Amino acid sequence: MSAGAALAAAAAFSPLALQAQSAPYFTAELAAPTDEEEVIAGGVLFRCEGTTCTGPRSRDRDLRVCSELRREVGSIVRFTVRGEDMRDSHLNRCNG
Repeated sequence: MSAGAALAAAAAFSPLALQAQSAPYFTAELAAPTDEEEVIAGGVLFRCEGTTCTGPRSRDRDLRVCSELRREVGSIVRFTVRGEDMRDSHLNRCNG
């Protein structure tokens, strides 16, 4: 293995790289707990526990993913994308 390939492999498994890979793209906080452990919404496989659902990135728009998730698990009180809260106006449309 070349020195460059070894460095690339080491970087891929560094703590920061692993943390970035494991951080969810979407996080939804639900108004009420769900019994669903896995839900597909907006082409995303969400994993849910209690009032929290998390999922990886999707090609669909964030608002559409939120709306489809709401149809499956109920009202969403907070929806984050890459750790940033969805604007209130979009969250209202998601729950509309």
